[in-house]
Amino acid sequence: MLPHVSFPSPDGPTVEIRISARPELIPTVRAVASDLAGRADFDLDAISDLRMAVDEACATLVGLTTEDRVLSCRFFVGKEHIEVVASSPAVPTEGEVSTASFGWRVLQTLADEVSSSRGLDGQPDAVVIRLVKHAGAAK
Repeated sequence: MLPHVSFPSPDGPTVEIRISARPELIPTVRAVASDLAGRADFDLDAISDLRMAVDEACATLVGLTTEDRVLSCRFFVGKEHIEVVASSPAVPTEGEVSTASFGWRVLQTLADEVSSSRGLDGQPDAVVIRLVKHAGAAK
């Protein structure tokens, strides 16, 4: 059993985006991640890594749910990092993120921290991917 996620006490702005769990809407979330990282003075490599990590996390969750569900991404913007908590209710038979998949290895490579869990905000069927990306060297 995976642990329940609780949100951190943000030391900066928090942004949440909620979209229909459809693959064609993932670029919207990716654009928000990129914009937030740019405004937080992340270097170009860190911005690119965050964009790709958010894309992979969202694609993984969309694969575990149906298009009539909601995909939520919360961005906690800190002084030197951005934490992303992406979640969506899972279809019961597809309800776990595979940590043995190629996609999970991609997430581990792109993010400085990554984890998966079940349950969020009183929704026990929610599947959650949490990742943290540090700013890197500021230009």
